[in-house]
Amino acid sequence: MFALAFWRYLAVYGLPYANDVVFLWLIAALVAASVHSGGRKGWLHVLRDWVPVMAVVWAYSLLRGYGAHTPWRPHYAPQIAFDKVLGFGETWTVRLQHLLYHPGQPQWYDYAIVVVYMSHFFAVFGILAVLWKRNHARFRHFLACYLAITFAGFLTYVLYPADPPWLAAIENHLPAVDRIVNAVLENSGLHRAGTIFENGSRFANDVAAMPSLHSAYPMMIALVFWPRAGRTLRAVLAAYPVAMGFTLVYGGEHFIIDVLVGWAYAWALVTLVNRLIARRAATRAAKQEAVAVAATPPSVPVG
Repeated sequence: MFALAFWRYLAVYGLPYANDVVFLWLIAALVAASVHSGGRKGWLHVLRDWVPVMAVVWAYSLLRGYGAHTPWRPHYAPQIAFDKVLGFGETWTVRLQHLLYHPGQPQWYDYAIVVVYMSHFFAVFGILAVLWKRNHARFRHFLACYLAITFAGFLTYVLYPADPPWLAAIENHLPAVDRIVNAVLENSGLHRAGTIFENGSRFANDVAAMPSLHSAYPMMIALVFWPRAGRTLRAVLAAYPVAMGFTLVYGGEHFIIDVLVGWAYAWALVTLVNRLIARRAATRAAKQEAVAVAATPPSVPVG
């Protein structure tokens, strides 16, 4: 039944990209899996753990849209100046598009960056679902990192609205910049997928570029799983943030400084969450030890 409903949704609306819609389908899938497995209360556990998460993410999406209406003008000059230093007088977005992009004639790497870019909408939620089924402690850890980074990003968007390269180009602060992912999707006939770039939604915020959460989440994934990962997985974990960073800069979605700040947010907040969890575990262990000592009967002297 779930598979039929999802197939019907895909046929009518295409792939879901909005956070709330993805969450709804994810919750439905977990409920269906719990019912299919025969657990009487499994679906209740799904609702208990996931509905609050969905509420928080929906609230963030709403606040993010309102964050576009700040009383101060969006920033663009510092990002452009920083990227021009790294690009020896020109931003790397402009350099890469002049070198690699051929409008109307997508190359293999243009399709590759579409895949990387779109992974942003599913990777975190997919990992959360797997961890929820297999390791609830790691699920809570990963979720805490995700929420911390997400709301730190929102706060920065309110305090420091920032133009992405494509918008800076429209405002004549840069030479022409294309949104390559959008262009490739439209040229491929995937018009429904292209709706994620439509403006005018009350939830849209075109000046939410600093930091890049597109780059922060892959770095968060790498930092969370790195300590226990093997060599092959570490190679994937290291490649994903780099691939996403290239995608965002080449695709015209972010400046290099946006990507670097996103990585810095991920490192700082994952480190903070790790320390808080370690401190909480140490406090719990100390309390358990104190209880055990108190429960131990005093030794009776012999003689």
